[in-house]
Amino acid sequence: MIEVYTDAAASGDPGRSGAGIVIKRGKQMEEYSFFLGVYSNHEAEFLSVIKALELCRERYPGEILSIRTDAKIVVDTIDKNFTKNEKFIPLFEKIIELQKDFSYVFFKWIPDKQNKNADRLARQALQK
Repeated sequence: MIEVYTDAAASGDPGRSGAGIVIKRGKQMEEYSFFLGVYSNHEAEFLSVIKALELCRERYPGEILSIRTDAKIVVDTIDKNFTKNEKFIPLFEKIIELQKDFSYVFFKWIPDKQNKNADRLARQALQK
C-alpha cells in the first residue's frame, strides 16, 4: 500500500493557491509542490488530491492507495459520495474518475500535525 499525504495552501480566499504532496512507498519518499492558480482553500484541497491521484496514476497504476489529508471537507464529500457545492462537483467527479485506475483507494482525515510535510510543500508552492 502506498501512503499519500496531501495539503493545500491559499493566500486569500480565493487567492493564489498551492498543493503539497508526499508519497511514501516502503522506505522511499517523494515530495511534490505545485502552484495551482487562483482558488478558494477548499477548492485547492480537492485539487491537491487530484494532483496526487494523477501522479500516482503515472507512477503506480493499479496499486492500493491510502490518501491522507487534513481537509475534512474532502474526506466528508468522498465518504458521503455527495456534495451540494456546485464548485466542488466537477472536482469530486474527477476524483471519482481517477480512483478507477487503482485497485483500491482509502481516504483518511488526519490532524494538521500529522501532515506537516505536505503543508510545507503547499506553502512552498505559493512562492512559485
